[in-house]
Amino acid sequence: MEFDFSKYFNASNLERLMWALIILVVGVAFIYMLAYIVKKLLPKSLSQQRKMIIQRLVYYSGFLLLAFIIIAQLKINLAPFFGAAGVIGLIIGVASQTSIGNIVSGFFLVGEKSFEIGDVIKVGDKAGIVFSVDLLSIKIRTFDNQLLRIPNQTIISTELINVTRFPIRRLDFAVSVAYKEDLGKVKNVLEEVAKANPLSLDEPEPLIVFKDFSASGIDILLGVWFEKPNYLKVKNSIFQEIKARFDAEDIEIPFPHVTLYSGEATKPFPVMNTKQGTE
Repeated sequence: MEFDFSKYFNASNLERLMWALIILVVGVAFIYMLAYIVKKLLPKSLSQQRKMIIQRLVYYSGFLLLAFIIIAQLKINLAPFFGAAGVIGLIIGVASQTSIGNIVSGFFLVGEKSFEIGDVIKVGDKAGIVFSVDLLSIKIRTFDNQLLRIPNQTIISTELINVTRFPIRRLDFAVSVAYKEDLGKVKNVLEEVAKANPLSLDEPEPLIVFKDFSASGIDILLGVWFEKPNYLKVKNSIFQEIKARFDAEDIEIPFPHVTLYSGEATKPFPVMNTKQGTE
């Protein structure tokens, strides 16, 4: 049985196909040009995240309209597709439950404004910089330059920390000193270190809290306020300055000690110095 190509590739159909290709090329170019113009006309005060959402709405609407125009140009009969819509719709509905949940969650994220593009966020044990907010997910660039994709539904149902939401933040340093140290002196030294650092803010004032009597020493919390772009510089400089000042002031930073107790009735046991060969 021979297939009759002339039935489908006649002059009329070829002309419609040619016009459809022209419409496709011109339409795609027009959509991209329109999206570019819209992006340029948006006010500068608008956040980068909202600009991206508006631009993508232009893309989605434009390509959807272009698809309908091409279908009309080709005179494609959609009746068979609609006839099978019941079965196909059921299959797609079951398969796309997660996708629909992510889309709905995406609208909640946009309306809630918990974060913007460029913010540093923590989701569970993951952290990074938000660089894309999409229909189904957000994309994060981790600090070791890897791409992390998190579904919108996961973001909605998980605790999220926006590290850079506010212009200033506090960095906490856990410091420990030996029990023999004068806590008043230690407090003064920590205050001087925080106030002498050029990246540390005077307002709010540095926070010093005596926390615990631990096994090896006394635990102290030093909180230093700073502008968020200076995180690494503040962390490294304050850390080094605390160590240098403690060394200069002869303040001991303790390390774990182990005490061996043999009991009252037990005789002292000898300890041999193997290097000198003496007890």
